[in-house]
Amino acid sequence: MKYSLLRGMQDIFSEQIYLWQYIEENARKILENYNFQEIRTPILENAELFLRSIGEDTDIVEKEMYIFQDKKGRKIALRPEGTASVVRAYIQHNFFNSPPPQKFYYIGPMFRYERPQKGRFRQFHQIGVECFGVSSSWIDAELIYLLKQFLEKLNINNLTYEINSLGCKSCRPQYRKVLFSFLTDKVGQLCIDCKRRFDKNPLRVLDCKVPSCKESLKNTPLIVDFLCQDCKEHFISLQRELDEMNISYTVNPKIVRGLDYYTRTVFEVTTTMLGAQNAVAAGGRYDDLVELFGGPSIPAAGFAIGMERLIEICSNSLLIKPKKPFVYVAYTGSSIENEAKKVVNLLRNNNIPTETAYEKLSLKSQLRKADRVGANIVIIIGEDEIKKSVYIWKNMKDGSQGEASLNELLELIRRKYDTE
Repeated sequence: MKYSLLRGMQDIFSEQIYLWQYIEENARKILENYNFQEIRTPILENAELFLRSIGEDTDIVEKEMYIFQDKKGRKIALRPEGTASVVRAYIQHNFFNSPPPQKFYYIGPMFRYERPQKGRFRQFHQIGVECFGVSSSWIDAELIYLLKQFLEKLNINNLTYEINSLGCKSCRPQYRKVLFSFLTDKVGQLCIDCKRRFDKNPLRVLDCKVPSCKESLKNTPLIVDFLCQDCKEHFISLQRELDEMNISYTVNPKIVRGLDYYTRTVFEVTTTMLGAQNAVAAGGRYDDLVELFGGPSIPAAGFAIGMERLIEICSNSLLIKPKKPFVYVAYTGSSIENEAKKVVNLLRNNNIPTETAYEKLSLKSQLRKADRVGANIVIIIGEDEIKKSVYIWKNMKDGSQGEASLNELLELIRRKYDTE
């Protein structure tokens, strides 16, 4: 074959697409119950948008972003995550002038140049939410509760919810100094990436997944011990909210997330069903990002769900039947074609999935084709049927058959389709 997929990309088709659609439909239903409105931002953005928000010393920016110049020499990027684009749109379109909270959700592809592995692709998809204008820990807890509802709707129950607080610009600098001092004696034991992170942003060292680094960081000072009073109260309040919602969670002081814009609350939802890449969803609060982008001081929080990882789990826990034509219209001879078209259009206009033969085939071939495409009902139209104004129908599942007028046939098929 002359052409094939780029490494780290995938084609999504056939039976798998119905599982994608099922998950997306359920996400839309629950998110809109919480008054989140869909937003669609461009896949291409000014690269500076991500460089500034994510942090130039993060793995995403240093190793994984697709950055290139367009024909005018502008530095642009394929979006590696969704939050920065939504914040940009929020400011550019003056949503901050509307009453809070402003709630948005998105479903779409992101791009990172990283080593493909189970549950991880270079083009991957996320369901994400962003909420602007609420500083209360209530919204942080509500986002986690929303996630729990959604995942349980998909029959995913063996999940772990972990939370942490990263403090704010008032208390984090002090912790950064303490952490820097602690790591100074351990730099030689760290991986190459962490040695680089040590000078630029020592908090990023805590996010390392290399076993030797994790071993060296066992006795690291914890950021929760350095929170200012406001951050401490916010974190205690979050835990109280989660308790009231009956959500079991663990405080994990090592969660720092891979993005620099987070403040205060961060959380992850993990599973044992995915191997090393065990995070299904993650998010937190980013109260300074709107102001960083030139907007007013607006608190915000959100999360993102990895679709590919959800698909991998749900393909085992959910049985989603592929959508097939419910009715197949077969006809005998080209002189019957116009009548067949009329019946096909009538059924489709009544929201009944219908297929037919578009070329000259024998009746036997058409019935065989109806069986292969999985049709439940076959309608057979011939000259005698037209003269009598009746149509032969046959149930391909139980073998029953009969004759009916067009209106009777439509009612029969409607009843049958609604019960399937």
